Amino acid sequence: MIVRARTMVTMHGPPIENGAVAVSGNRIVDVGRFDDIKTRNAGNTLDLGEQVLLPGLINAHCHLDYTCLRGKIPPQKSFTEWIRAINAEKATLSPRDYIASINEGFAEAKRFGTTTIANLTVFPELIPQIQPPIRTWWFAELIDVRMPEPAIELVDSTIEALNQTRNWGLAPHALFTASRDLFRRCEEIAQNDSVLLTTHLAESREEMEMFRHASGPLYEFIKSIGRPMDDCGSKTPLELFLDSIGSGGSPNRPRAIEVNRPYHSWIVAHLNELTESDFELLERSNSKFHVVHCPGSHNYFGHSPFAFDRLRSFGFNICLGTDSLASNESLSLFAEMRAFQKEFPSVSAEEIFQMVTVNPARALRQEKDLGKICRGAHADLLAVCSTGGDLFEEIIAFRGEPWIMIAGQVQ
Repeated sequence: MIVRARTMVTMHGPPIENGAVAVSGNRIVDVGRFDDIKTRNAGNTLDLGEQVLLPGLINAHCHLDYTCLRGKIPPQKSFTEWIRAINAEKATLSPRDYIASINEGFAEAKRFGTTTIANLTVFPELIPQIQPPIRTWWFAELIDVRMPEPAIELVDSTIEALNQTRNWGLAPHALFTASRDLFRRCEEIAQNDSVLLTTHLAESREEMEMFRHASGPLYEFIKSIGRPMDDCGSKTPLELFLDSIGSGGSPNRPRAIEVNRPYHSWIVAHLNELTESDFELLERSNSKFHVVHCPGSHNYFGHSPFAFDRLRSFGFNICLGTDSLASNESLSLFAEMRAFQKEFPSVSAEEIFQMVTVNPARALRQEKDLGKICRGAHADLLAVCSTGGDLFEEIIAFRGEPWIMIAGQVQ
């Protein structure tokens, strides 16, 4: 099949007017101007007219488990109160509810042009019962704050449950719910087997207050459920995270070695609360982790401003995600791009589009296959309407449901 559009945004070079791709099976086999593609390739032509052809969008952080909680938790007085509220809602849900919720979330994400998603789930055992309609990286969310099971056994049993899953990773939930042993075991697995990892870090003011000052509502809540609190009262969440994964530069522990790898295995969500000493640590770091900002969820909670400019200047790979519908209104990455643009009006629309295409592809180690239109890449494509104005501004402003192709199949 040959797919032609008025303009093609490849993210692999400049936009191509009267552009086209040749698709064979689930891969792109040729890219260029329509006349050249038609000359070099046989096949039926699908002409999308005056639309703009784009690579499929990639959501770098989502919890489809909680799609069914849309609108059920109004903004709370504190992050801790939100945790209590979502725990109360989760207590009413059955495995069947979660499966329906995840499937509903997949359908919505796809409808708005997401063709790849990094999805965190608390229930990896449910994955075999789900047939994702889009490309999915499943991250098993790990929490051991109330569990007597040793971290090694928890991680190893989770990996066993994920064995039949095609693309998977591990997600120790957060410093306040996952032990240092759990983080270390995940880091060990990542180093040995190139497994991707993700976590929530420095998300709220209360997390900073808990770890740096041993006080605040999150500290009191987590203490009340039996978590040891001996790591609270001195270091920031970022410092504790780097210590946990062996990258803190502590004289008592060797620094983790990322051989020929400028980026860690870690995809870190949020990173809203950072001190000047944290920024100094990040600036000095030789090996970066990937960062996911979730503008809709960030606005819902009223977190401290996201330090995009400083993180970008330090060389961090910054992506966008939707988080869950327990703290957001939709799973549209177009909406997230618009929210980000409102927050950072000086950032170009093209750079914002990179945060839902090439940047998350890099985070998932799929630079050659996803996030751009080039020979050999997966045939995951979108097309949106255009009036011939500023190309990337029009992409971000798009509202509605785009034309979609996933793995070479028109949806």
